Amino acid sequence: MIDHDRLFKELLSTFFVEFLDLFLPQVISQIDRDSIQFLPQEVFTDVTSGEKKEIDLLAQVRYQGQETYFLIHVENQSYTQTIFAKRMFQYFARLHEKYDLPIYPVVIFSFDEPLRPEPQNYRVTFPDLNVLDFQFAAIQLNRLSWRDFLTQPNPVAAALMSKMNIPQPERPQVKAECLRLLATLRLDPARMQLISGFVDTYLRLDTAEEQAFQAAIDTMGLTQQEEIMEIVTSWEEKALEKVAVNLLREGIETEVIVRVTGLTVERIIQLQAQLTQEN
Repeated sequence: MIDHDRLFKELLSTFFVEFLDLFLPQVISQIDRDSIQFLPQEVFTDVTSGEKKEIDLLAQVRYQGQETYFLIHVENQSYTQTIFAKRMFQYFARLHEKYDLPIYPVVIFSFDEPLRPEPQNYRVTFPDLNVLDFQFAAIQLNRLSWRDFLTQPNPVAAALMSKMNIPQPERPQVKAECLRLLATLRLDPARMQLISGFVDTYLRLDTAEEQAFQAAIDTMGLTQQEEIMEIVTSWEEKALEKVAVNLLREGIETEVIVRVTGLTVERIIQLQAQLTQEN
């Protein structure tokens, strides 16, 4: 299972300014960038279900040229949920009560389907009274075209293109374009691996797509860049390891898996041990 919340939290906390630059320029223009401080993980208990809910990302920022602060709450939602807008209001109310600061709520809808626009407000109204109209900023990735982000020199664009609206035949091209964009950013190795790992998690290609991907990066001239080829090699190894795990589940002998995947006996044994622990 993919830990969507962890992946998005790691991406956004590492590239928070770049995220705001890309999607919320009106917000980043109002704040002192050096004032950004991530607050501790907030955990709330849903009194109805008894479940514990964790806030994904909460940052305290200062208005530019002022001594007053506000909070930016970013939530990633990886599946559609009819009561989600209500839950966002509940988060807002509890955070506002605790910190007594203005809060700018943001949601990233990162699921593949449905494609319909998700609600981004929660209302409580009566015929004679509008009690509440709570709204939040919404970024619904599956309603964004990856082509609109091709020229954005932004690491968050390089990562999130992999979760945007991608027609099936364009998947290899998108992965190649993510890699091309990543190559222009000149990030340190750790941050480059963060982006490349995110892209590979959400854009796993089959054999035919891998061939199209290789052809695309050849055309782009990316095969001449050593750091990029290290990423590609890492992606290929992960794909082979996935094949190996599937074969192990079917009871195929280690020697056969080594011949099929090209992985070492030691790595197959490690994967076998991990599989045993999971079961």
